[in-house]
Amino acid sequence: MIKSSELIINADGSIFHLHLKPEQIADTILLVGDPARVELIGKLLSDIEFQVQNREFVSITGKYNGQRITIVSTGIGTDNIDIVVNELDALANIDLISREIKPVHRTLNFIRIGTSGGLQDYLPTNSFVISKKAIGFDGLLNFYANRDMVSDLPFENAFRQYTGWGKQLTSPYVVDCSEKLFSKIHQNNTISGVTISTPGFYGPQGRVLRLPLADPHLNEKIESFSYEGQKITNFEMECSAIYGLSKLLDHEALTICLIIANRVKKEANANYHQSMETLIKFVLESLTS
Repeated sequence: MIKSSELIINADGSIFHLHLKPEQIADTILLVGDPARVELIGKLLSDIEFQVQNREFVSITGKYNGQRITIVSTGIGTDNIDIVVNELDALANIDLISREIKPVHRTLNFIRIGTSGGLQDYLPTNSFVISKKAIGFDGLLNFYANRDMVSDLPFENAFRQYTGWGKQLTSPYVVDCSEKLFSKIHQNNTISGVTISTPGFYGPQGRVLRLPLADPHLNEKIESFSYEGQKITNFEMECSAIYGLSKLLDHEALTICLIIANRVKKEANANYHQSMETLIKFVLESLTS
């Protein structure tokens, strides 16, 4: 039995942070950072069952093309992803009353729709990048057993050696996306790439305001790094944890991001909302067609 300190259940039977109950989640779950994006996607759904909000976590479940879909906002960062993915897995695979793991595993499909900064000059703003691999600068997966079993260790080693990875930095981990979801969503209008998830928006992504960087040349090394023909395409802040936890928990996961800035060309598009709506509709159609 899982103790109450490890799995906290609210008085109404919902799980601690998300305030969701097991029957409220679909097998396909869209993860978005911005709580306002839940409402944006919700307008495209029919048969809305409910809307629940606690802190930055907003959730709704409805149907698109007749298929049941849940949307959950995660907020920013892999620390929030640790909460969201673990609690969604608990809703699917732990009996919240008996606190026992269910004998039959339920597989969830996690699809993150987000925004991102491009790291290659061939990535224009408003392009759609699917994360074939994710590199975690956050260190989250290193706290879990068996992280090596789900990680691309040769890629990790090559990356550390090429960048001269600092001893004071958390050890990066590299995890692949779900091939099943990749084949379903990757089309002519998407670009396959390698995504870095960072534990911050400024220093960890090479931005300088008043604080200097520990390695001022890290971004240059990231941009020029290549392993077996794969180059690093973009920065964001959640993908690596989604991939790593999903692999460990035996779920499917994919991230697709709208490029709203190109860090190499020093270009940005702050008015990206129409392009985001286009991306959302593309993902929904791809998942349900």
